Formats: sequence, structure tokens, C-alpha cells
Amino acid sequence: MSAEQRKRLTILMINMFIAIGSFGIIIPILPAYLESIHQGGTAAGLMIAIFAGAQLVFSPIAGKWTDQYGRRKMIIFGLAGLTLSMFVFYAVHSIWLLYASRVIGGIGAALLIPAIFAYIADITTLDQRAKGNSLISAAMSLGIVVGPGIGGFLAGFGLKTPFLISAIVSLAAVIFSVLLLKESERNLTAPENQMAKDDESLARKMVRSVKMPIFIPLIITLVMSFGLMAYESVIGLFVDDQFGATPQQIAVMITATGMISVIVQLFVVDRIVHRYGEGSVLNIFLGVAAIGFFLSIVANSYVLFFGISLLIFLATSILRPVLNTLISKMAGNEQGFAMGMNNAYMSIGNVMGPTFAGMLYDVQITFPFILGLALLAMTLLITIVWQKRSLKQKAKKVVPEQV
Repeated sequence: MSAEQRKRLTILMINMFIAIGSFGIIIPILPAYLESIHQGGTAAGLMIAIFAGAQLVFSPIAGKWTDQYGRRKMIIFGLAGLTLSMFVFYAVHSIWLLYASRVIGGIGAALLIPAIFAYIADITTLDQRAKGNSLISAAMSLGIVVGPGIGGFLAGFGLKTPFLISAIVSLAAVIFSVLLLKESERNLTAPENQMAKDDESLARKMVRSVKMPIFIPLIITLVMSFGLMAYESVIGLFVDDQFGATPQQIAVMITATGMISVIVQLFVVDRIVHRYGEGSVLNIFLGVAAIGFFLSIVANSYVLFFGISLLIFLATSILRPVLNTLISKMAGNEQGFAMGMNNAYMSIGNVMGPTFAGMLYDVQITFPFILGLALLAMTLLITIVWQKRSLKQKAKKVVPEQV
């Protein structure tokens, strides 16, 4: 890559790191803060679900605006939305205004993330693109790991201090981008930059996906996202209520699970898939995740629950890229449709999981884990049946060819 490409990539990586990390800062303090304003599991779940829902709804519009008005503007507006969200979160105590801040944050993320990846596509060649995307993904992963750790440290200076620092750091990213980030140069006549017109609604696409071979993997994606986000949305509340965990202990747990995810995806996934194949890996780690949810119900100490959380995140960190690969292989010539549906099903799980988990948590704190266990066990059974039927269908096709 040229010096100019590296400079722009560095700016984009810093922006992505700050955006993801500034949100992660507030995670360890959230249980104590919600308790201070007399809120519980429902509010914790909705904090995550509303953000994901706003991002899902606004993403198609944001994608069009990115092409229409330019990547730089959308990156700056996206960062500004996240900044405003954090300042509102710091300044208010009303739960409804806090929900409103999450809507603003979700819209900001919808503007920011696709614009950054589109910018990467503009400034790299096809050969360089994988490296560019991997660098941005690494910045995201680093933000996920570092943010909660910083939040846990800042909590020692006051309950709302992480919210203020998050807002200030995000504002610095806006100023940084306004001053240093130039608009990308797009070759609008190049085939790779021409966007095919697609008037099919999301609802119609989802109905069509039911009839396609990728439907079962899509359902697995939805259930996995549902379970993982349900788990993440109440994990801080659970260790606080059940074991009296401090914000610093919650920060250590979240940071450790993030590190496990990064390490596994960098060094483990490719090796085990190459050795055992997607189908076997899918079955094994759906089972591991289900066992993790069961153990969460019976855990009797913070240390044990910490270890179980690492096991669950290890499993889901393997399942996500395996599912992406499986869907891509099965999609054939409909890669764009398949990846779009993969994102849609995952987003639905991201919205539904925290919502149901939060409501169930306020009824009985172990109910979210029981629900996750039931769904994962059912999904594992469906996956095994689906794989057996697929093998039978392949065998039937091979026999006539041999005859």
C-alpha cells in the first residue's frame, strides 16, 4: 500500500476503535447505574435492543446516503450521532431519554460502519481489500476488548465518569475526522462500484429465504445471535445481583471474553474447520454453547461463572465465522442476497434477544439462561436432522449418476 493509503487506513482504524471502544466503556458501570435510577433487567435489555433496532432500520437508508453524499460526511455524521448519544446518556436520568439516546446511537452506528467499509473499498484494489477490511475489523475487536477495561477503571472516579469520558473521546474523533479525513475518490463507472438497483423489500426477501437451502443456517444465525445478545445484556446484572461483583470485576469479565473472541477467530477457527469441516464444528460448538448456558444456571461463584462465560464466548466466536462460511458456500451465485439475509437474521436476533432476556430477568434472574439453553438445544436437534437429510439427498443424486 502507498503512504497515502496507510495514512487514510490509520485514520479509519482510529475512528472505528474510538466508536466501538467508547460504547464499551459504559458496559461495566451499566448495572450499578440502572440500579441507581431504579431500573432492572428490562431496561438493560432494551438499552441493547433499541440500539440494534435503530441500526437495523436505518442501515438501508444510510447505505444509500453513503453513495449519494459521500463516505466522509457519513463517517463524520455517524461519529457525531454516537457523540450526542453519549452526552445525552451522561446528562439525563430519565429512562425514556436514555432510550432516546440509544436510538441516536444506533442511527450513528448505521451511518458510520458501512461508510467506513465503503471508504476502504474506494481506496484499495481488489487484492488489497481483504487486508484493509481485516485491519478495520481488528480495530473493532480491539475496541471491544479495551473499552470495558477502561470503563471499569474509570468507575472508581464516579458512577457517571465513564459516560462523560466516552462522550469527550467520541467528540475528539469527530474533530479529528473533520480536520484530517479527506473524501475518497470513487470511480463510479467501475463495475465493483456500481450498485444494482434492488426494489425488493426486506419482508419479501425473508419470505424467499425460507425456500432456499440457506434457510436452516440462517435460523441458526438468528438463534445464536438471540442467545448471545440475551446473555450479554444481563451478564453484568447477574454477576452484580448474584455474586456482588464490582464494576471492575465486570470489566475484567467483558474484556477477557473479548480477548477470547479475538484470539479464537485469528488462530483457531481456520484450523478446526479445515480439520473437521463446517458441519461437525457447527454441531460440536452448538453443544458447547448449550452446556455453557446450563452451567450458568447452576454456577455458585463469580469465578466459576467467569469461566463458564469464557466457554460460551469461545463457542460463539467459532460459530459465527463458520456459519458465515457455510452460508456463503451454499449461496452459489446469490452471494449478495445470502449475506444480506445473514445480516438481517442476525440483527433480528440482536433485537429480540436482549428484549426477552431483560423482561425474563425481572421475573427470575435465571430465566434468560433457561431460554437460551432451550433454544440452543432445539437448534442443535434441528441442525442434526437437517444435516442427515442433506446427506440423504446427496446420496440420491449420486446413485442415478453412477447407474
